[in-house]
Amino acid sequence: MRRFRKTLITALLTTLLVGGTAGRVSASTESPLSGPLPGTAAWLADDSLGKEPPDPTTADPSEVAAFFAGLTGAQQQRLVEDHPTVVGNLDGAPVNLRYEANASAGDQVLAYDPRGRGLIAQVVGDLENATHVAVIVPGSDIDISTFDRTARQAADLQEEAGDDTAVIAWAGYTTPSGIGLDLATGRLAELGAERLTRFTDGLDAAGLPDPSLFCHSYGSVVCGLAASGTDASDIVVMGSPGMRADDVTALDTDAHIWAAKSPDDWIDRVPHVEVLSLGHGADPTSPGFGATVLPADDVPAHDEYFTPGTSTLTAFAAIAGGDL
Repeated sequence: MRRFRKTLITALLTTLLVGGTAGRVSASTESPLSGPLPGTAAWLADDSLGKEPPDPTTADPSEVAAFFAGLTGAQQQRLVEDHPTVVGNLDGAPVNLRYEANASAGDQVLAYDPRGRGLIAQVVGDLENATHVAVIVPGSDIDISTFDRTARQAADLQEEAGDDTAVIAWAGYTTPSGIGLDLATGRLAELGAERLTRFTDGLDAAGLPDPSLFCHSYGSVVCGLAASGTDASDIVVMGSPGMRADDVTALDTDAHIWAAKSPDDWIDRVPHVEVLSLGHGADPTSPGFGATVLPADDVPAHDEYFTPGTSTLTAFAAIAGGDL
């Protein structure tokens, strides 16, 4: 048994370190953002409203929503002007206020934290009036500097799904950088799952529809760990190394689980095992996992599941729009 485990671990690490083609080899590990948002101290010290503002670090999004609901429009605007870095990242705050607070970072930016490699969430479509909401959770090597890839995917999905669907490109966690140990373990995914759960709670607190999650590569590990804590209607994984679950039952969610994997995806060379915290478990497209498997034979590569004209994008749009 010991020799068997050693063989599996060696195979897994070899594949991740030299077998993939999606990024550079990295022996270092990433340091996720920690500590309060810039401006938190001033926010907490602001007593001008006659009530204590919610702590951005500990307050539940529903508490945040209730706080803003008790303010006048003028009071809300003053908070945007005086504390943009807090309001712009406060899950549960009204969407329009978050947009205003993040206006300097771009159009319809729902969250923006430039510290470190940076975190960002941006909306394509009319989120405040959408009948359906989709969230794209990217995999490794995505941060502010490479966010355009995820933003483009969101635009392609929203265009295919139609005007009643809003799509959020959510680069809201620290992703693995390069091909290395971070990619093989769940450390960053566990932290990402906490952030994703809070983010979706914030959407719910803002009165928005239950989202569908579209989770690519390492992002599917994040979604697997977050599954039991979100109110997502659907969870779609693609190019997945595993969801840290043996099957859909172990995900402990009412969401419909969908999975896609191209025959030309290098992820097929990653062993679907989880040994001594290395690896991410069963292949979500395997028959025993229990997910609904989507066609992906026309997807040319690991990063191309949202390519216009592919069967996957067509299926994704139908799921996002509530037609599947």
